[in-house]
Amino acid sequence: MTVPPLLPALVKPTLDTPFHIDYDWWERKQLHIGVELQSHLCQEHRAVFDKEHFDLEKIDWVDEKTGQVKQVIGLQHVLQVHCSKQPDYIHEGLSLVDTVFRIFLANGNTPLTCRELSSIVGGLPKRILRTLSGTSVYKGIRPAPQD
Repeated sequence: MTVPPLLPALVKPTLDTPFHIDYDWWERKQLHIGVELQSHLCQEHRAVFDKEHFDLEKIDWVDEKTGQVKQVIGLQHVLQVHCSKQPDYIHEGLSLVDTVFRIFLANGNTPLTCRELSSIVGGLPKRILRTLSGTSVYKGIRPAPQD
C-alpha cells in the first residue's frame, strides 16, 4: 500500500511496516541531532568529538552495496563505519529504543520492519511495534515513507 507522505500518522503500522530515523523530525522538534549522535559514539571517538565539537557537516558517502552516493552527517558516518563495529555497540544494558536507533545508525538508516528488527535484537516483534507505533515518537524513529 502506498501512503501519501503527509498521512503516515493516519495509518496504523503493522509488523511489516518499515521504520527508519526521520531526521526531519529532529529539525521540526528543534532538537540537536549531534548531541544524540555523540551519545552513541565508542570510547575512542568520544575523545575525538568532545562536548563542544559536533561534526554535522554532510559528506558524500558511497553505499558499497548499491554504488549510490548519499549525503550523510560526518558524525553518522563515523558511527556507521567504526563505532557500530565495536563489540559493545549493542549490549543488554541499552533500552529497546536505543538499540533500534543504533541499528539504524549502523545500517545507514535502511528501513526495517519490526520483524526484521526482532531478528537482530532478539526481542518480540509485537513489543517493538508497540514501542515504535505508540503516541510518542522516540528519537525520530517513525514509519518510513513508501514509494
